[in-house]
Amino acid sequence: MATEFTTKSSEDVAAMARAGAVIGRLFSEIEEAIVPGVATADLDRFVDDFVRAHEGAVPAFKGLYGFPGSACISVNSEIVHGIPGPRQLRDGDLVTIDVGVRRDGWCADSAFTYPVGAVSDEAARLLEVTRAALDAAVAAARAGARTGDVGAAVEAVVAGKGMEIARDLVGHGIGREVHEEPQVPNQGRPGRGPLLRAGATLAIEPMVALGSGRIRTLEDGWTTATADGSLSAHFEHTVAVASGGPRILTGGAIWSSAVRPRAALASPGAVSAAPAGFVHEGRHAENAPGVLGNHAGGSGARASASARTVPARPTANALGWLT
Repeated sequence: MATEFTTKSSEDVAAMARAGAVIGRLFSEIEEAIVPGVATADLDRFVDDFVRAHEGAVPAFKGLYGFPGSACISVNSEIVHGIPGPRQLRDGDLVTIDVGVRRDGWCADSAFTYPVGAVSDEAARLLEVTRAALDAAVAAARAGARTGDVGAAVEAVVAGKGMEIARDLVGHGIGREVHEEPQVPNQGRPGRGPLLRAGATLAIEPMVALGSGRIRTLEDGWTTATADGSLSAHFEHTVAVASGGPRILTGGAIWSSAVRPRAALASPGAVSAAPAGFVHEGRHAENAPGVLGNHAGGSGARASASARTVPARPTANALGWLT
């Protein structure tokens, strides 16, 4: 396993930001399509069409390690790697759209968990805490820090909230490939782990459950779900480490507002919105012509489109990568 991130030039990071801008726009556009009654296969077609409408862009997950979809779409207790299909969303569901884009040879990866209609207070709280954990982790991804600082930031937000971090699922390096070493765990000790240097690029992706945090793989061989059937949420950004602070490469309009479905999140103990100190990319990115208007493991392991299970299992059924 590699112990260092491959650093990228400013030109490389700019190219990754162009890929990330596609996802940022997608996540804002697809929100209107996420309604009760829509099939996850329809959302996957939306993703595929939207991505390909951008010059030089293709869905990075399509066919990767044999994954059949253009997006990983996971519902409720499904944490990552959900295969799109005929399942229809229902009022009160949580659905995670996890998308990778390869554009002109460079990759970006991001995930967003959406409420479907009116959700319960506990589901809304789960979304809020997981979003806050991502914000804290991104803020910790500074030059001179280590991956343990990123994981510790996630733990600090989730601790004491009646939730657990999903076990054995991690983020990863990213660049020419969707998944590059080293891993970026959602737990850690400050000052430990691979060093973050300016030019490092990584996918940070907290995955949090209302239950125990234990996971299981469903019969399809891809979908990773909570072992106890509890609700889960997953938010992810591709981030570049820069001398002036972390730079989010997958930002967009949907990230600028707090997740506030139904529940009164201003109640005591509510988590604050995104902290200051990092730069979002893609919020005002260019519009590509033809855009639809409403639209875990080691080398060689089969993975999720974004998160990877650890340790890697280099077998046909290993889920080391895709979220």
